[in-house]
Amino acid sequence: MFRLNDLFLILVIFSSMLTGIFFPRFGTYFQPYPLYFMMFLLFLSFLSIRLNDIGKTLKGHWLMAAWLTVVKLALLPLLVYLLLKMTCPRFAVAGLLLSGVSTGVVAPFIATVVRTNGPLVLLMVVITSLLVPFTLPILIKLVIERNLEISVYAMMKMLSLVIFVPILAVEILRKTSPYFLEALTRHRYPISLATFAAINFGVFSKYGAYFRQQPDTLLNATLVAVGLGAVYFFLGIFALWGKETENRIASAITVGNINNVLIIVFSSQFFGPLEATVAAMYMIPFFGLIFPMRAWGRRNSRSLSRLS
Repeated sequence: MFRLNDLFLILVIFSSMLTGIFFPRFGTYFQPYPLYFMMFLLFLSFLSIRLNDIGKTLKGHWLMAAWLTVVKLALLPLLVYLLLKMTCPRFAVAGLLLSGVSTGVVAPFIATVVRTNGPLVLLMVVITSLLVPFTLPILIKLVIERNLEISVYAMMKMLSLVIFVPILAVEILRKTSPYFLEALTRHRYPISLATFAAINFGVFSKYGAYFRQQPDTLLNATLVAVGLGAVYFFLGIFALWGKETENRIASAITVGNINNVLIIVFSSQFFGPLEATVAAMYMIPFFGLIFPMRAWGRRNSRSLSRLS
């Protein structure tokens, strides 16, 4: 179910996060660059996505995609924010940010693992990635601007830079240097691991003293992240109630397999260590959701076969 590469990814992410916390002096060398590392990471991730194929997929899924976009970028983050505001108010902003971010570029791989509607997931990756530089800052402005002085323009500028520059670079190089992209794709995994680590070194070294003074924060952030994963799974399944099993699982992937690494960097720019930590800890449910998705899919398929 898990590839060895996925276990390496989880190991690198958490070990680099702890290295940044407990050896902050080493991490200071990386502190100016998480934004640029994030852009490079997205550049590597978009190598496997061809925008010219999206139009064909959209023709068969446009209504479903439109509804899922509203759920993913508007309804879900508002619902999660209100839920956490009532139960764990300290984590409400972290929940809003994670819930309002785009579907992760690794989501199509998850769709392959659980054997669901991959084209719909890929379509949602592209749509939400293109929209999130505008929807997330507006959401933050509407929901929490009263409590925080944040420039909406600065957030839009940062997210647009992180999202659109890598996409544009991939499309240009696909036309001008396809052999270079092929070579880069072959070595993408180890380069991505190193980039993940560099992001965590730069982000979490800034908060080393904070975490050493409040060690329980890591545990609480982990519990919240796992809880959010469960909420995303059930709401994702519910969002396409009455649809085919493969589409409902694709909906759960769209909602649950998110671009949490972007929120790590975004939080370090505009918020604080708590939001960045919850985003980092979301790596646990990110891959852990594979188990309930696969189990629910098998169970639902058996139930439908009995009815038929």
